[in-house]
Amino acid sequence: MFKLPTEYDVLVVGSGHAGIEAALASARVGCRTLMLTQNLDTIGQMSCNPAIGGLAKGHIVREIDAMGGAMGLNADATGIQFRMLNRTKGPSVRAPRVQCDKKAYQFRMKAILEKTENLDLKQATVSGVLVEHGQAVGVATDLGLRIAARSIIVTSGTFLRGLLHVGENSKPGGRMADAHSSLSENLRQLGFEVGRFKTGTPCRLNSRSIDFSRCEIQLGDEPPPRFAFHDDDEIGSKSPREIFTLNCTREGKFHVEQMPCWLTFTVQKTHEIIRDNLHRSPLYASRIKGTGPRYCPSIEDKVVKFFDRASHQLFLEPEGRHTEEYYVNGISTSLPYDVQLEFLHSIPALERAEIMRPGYAVEYDYFPPTQLFPTLETKLISGLYFAGQVNGTSGYEEAGAQGLIAGTNAALKVKERPPFVLNRSEAYIGVLIDDLVTKGAEEPYRMFTSRAEDRLFLRQDNADQRLTKRAFDAGLINQGRWLRFQEKLALLDQARKVATETRLGGVPVLRLFKRPDFGVKNLPSEIASLVPIEIWELVETDFKYEGYTIRQAEQNRQVERRHQHVIPDGLDYNKIAGLRAETRQKLANLRPTSLGQAARISGITPADIAIICIWLYKNDLQFRISGQAY
Repeated sequence: MFKLPTEYDVLVVGSGHAGIEAALASARVGCRTLMLTQNLDTIGQMSCNPAIGGLAKGHIVREIDAMGGAMGLNADATGIQFRMLNRTKGPSVRAPRVQCDKKAYQFRMKAILEKTENLDLKQATVSGVLVEHGQAVGVATDLGLRIAARSIIVTSGTFLRGLLHVGENSKPGGRMADAHSSLSENLRQLGFEVGRFKTGTPCRLNSRSIDFSRCEIQLGDEPPPRFAFHDDDEIGSKSPREIFTLNCTREGKFHVEQMPCWLTFTVQKTHEIIRDNLHRSPLYASRIKGTGPRYCPSIEDKVVKFFDRASHQLFLEPEGRHTEEYYVNGISTSLPYDVQLEFLHSIPALERAEIMRPGYAVEYDYFPPTQLFPTLETKLISGLYFAGQVNGTSGYEEAGAQGLIAGTNAALKVKERPPFVLNRSEAYIGVLIDDLVTKGAEEPYRMFTSRAEDRLFLRQDNADQRLTKRAFDAGLINQGRWLRFQEKLALLDQARKVATETRLGGVPVLRLFKRPDFGVKNLPSEIASLVPIEIWELVETDFKYEGYTIRQAEQNRQVERRHQHVIPDGLDYNKIAGLRAETRQKLANLRPTSLGQAARISGITPADIAIICIWLYKNDLQFRISGQAY
């Protein structure tokens, strides 16, 4: 076996969204880093929908950006449609989503990696992790190459013993047209528990075969909402205030001519065709053994489990500016090619649709994440980290977040510095990782706002205020960006002082902000002009929701105390309004004896526990702690 002369501090296996953020974070902290990938031409490839963000996921991307990650800025630069979801609802549940140009995202991300100091990229297939005395010391490749490293991060996505399914046909692969990896066999031999999950993707259609006149158009928002809090290449000779204003408006940064998405629906005929061919589905023919994502079901699952629904909405989304391919959001499937074509032709606007790529399912190995510390280092082998879908998660955003945390901690360990761990109360990323390492993942994990106890505080618009200092202290943020962030904090302090000391009609502005009918638009121009409008909007939100945030924090403290409370034996969860059907089913089956035990059940959210607490209290059921009346 030939040994590569260069020894690395951190070695990242995989070049998906977790691997990218892991490698960039390690390099930013100052470690010599190597990224290994089976194919340099597919770095950052968006295997499923080329979209970044969405409900709760958009919060994660903003947090990644607040800590110096690349996902948000790259999505901004390559976006073709920008939307702020839940715009009419409260600030805590608003979330940005960007439909990206698939190839532009991929190529631009590769360029970022190639230009990053302390980071090397090489094409190789890793066949095993090398371990000495319980410590990861490097990897071996399938070509007999040995590469030494002090920390290893595995971010292999769906490639670990990946198996692709289309109807009765199955073949090895991590995604269509790409090979799978046998690395999980090596890790199993090293003592790791290995599970099996399944995911899928819909077909892609030729836009020239779609009748868009029969669809409902869905346009992007103007001005386009952005993920990134900053733009590194805009500093020049501008003052900090000018830079902040530019970053808020993004005027002239990325010229965006947004592309529309389109909405159509399945019909009863569609469902009949699918039901008549379920015996040909690998999912319903029991050929797929892995557990699939509950919150992103295949069209087969939708038709079977929601049999009373007359239709399901489908979004037709462009994959880029320079391609005719359209992604059909809502019909993930592994049915045979001929069945896919038949049910597509029953859908309005798709009667003459041409499939460019069929939908398919992929089964893959993952490692139950209870085998990890909160740093994402494995408990079994020192210096070995797992991040992304190998930990049982779904989604680009969850993967990128884990990669950032794993890359940061791998680098900090090499430098013998304290670990970087986010708490549940300071970031959705903290919620994500705490859920994974304490509850595990019985199904592909997806982030929801309901999973966060402090969701009123964990808004997407204040992610930098929550996390940029933590990132700077860890070495993830450079001095230039830190100084620009300090300018923003100074502007926020100035606005808060003005709001506290200035009265309109005898009432302090801060008290006016708490009223539902008063906002930034009501400020006199001489006051509004003191700081950028985006600063005033942040201050207004802080004041308007201050009372709710304090109340939620107190409720969370009460819930934490109540985790010791005994749940009455034989409690009928069907009587508790507000619980989701799957929550009732899990609680009825597992019959937890305390609220704390219920909270640790996979899939049970803090919101579920709060609902049960309130119901027990309102129904005067006596709580007990350790068998004593409470």
